[in-house]
Amino acid sequence: MSDTHSKALIRTIEGEKTEIKCLFNPKEYSIAKSNKWSVPPSKGKNLGEYEFGGGDPAKMTLQLLFDTYETGDDVRQVYTDKVWKLMWVDPKLTDHSSGKKGRPPRVQFQWGKAFGFIAVITSITQKFVLFRENGVPVRATLDVSFQQIKDELFYPKQNPTSGGVGGGRQVTVKEDDTLTGIAYAEYGDSNNWRRIADANHLTQVRRLRPGMVLEIPSLG
Repeated sequence: MSDTHSKALIRTIEGEKTEIKCLFNPKEYSIAKSNKWSVPPSKGKNLGEYEFGGGDPAKMTLQLLFDTYETGDDVRQVYTDKVWKLMWVDPKLTDHSSGKKGRPPRVQFQWGKAFGFIAVITSITQKFVLFRENGVPVRATLDVSFQQIKDELFYPKQNPTSGGVGGGRQVTVKEDDTLTGIAYAEYGDSNNWRRIADANHLTQVRRLRPGMVLEIPSLG
C-alpha cells in the first residue's frame, strides 16, 4: 500500500508486540507543550528577571472511530479492547528510574511517513454511539491522550489524501474498505454512506471490490 493511503496505527515499542491499525484515520489531532517559567520578586523593578524551570512533555490528543455495524460484531471485541489493553500493566516491564516492575508499555502512534509520536497513553475515554437491538455496541469513539517520552521536534502534516467536502470527487476502493469507512474519511460522518451508495447505484453495499472507483457526491 502506498504511503498516501496509509492507515494510522498504534504499536508497542517494548514488551508484548502489538500493532493496531486504526479503522479510520483521525480527522484531526492536537499537540500541546508547555514550559515552566517563574518571576522571583524584584524590589524596585516593575518586572523581575524570568527563570526557566524546565520543560513539560508534549501531549497529543485525538479521537478514533471504530465501527462494526455492517458485520454486527461487538466493536469492543474486534477493535477497542486492543487499544484499551495498551493501558494495562505489563509485569515484565521495569521503570528505569525507580527499578520497580510492572507498568504499561511505551507506544508509538504512526501515520505513514508524515508523523510519528513516541509516548505513553495517559488516558482513554470510550463512548458507544450505536447498538444492536440486544445492546451489543457496534460503533464507538475513543478519545486517546498520549504523553511524549522522547525529546524531539514534530512535523505533523495533513493527510495528503484528505480533501474538503466541496464538489464531487472520486476515490478508488482499497482492500478492506467499507462504505461507512469511506463516508467517515470523506465527510467526517459514517452515517453518510447512503449518499455514496445512491450516487453509485450500489445494490450490494457490503461488497466493495478493490479497484472500483466511487463517485463521492458533495453535501450541498
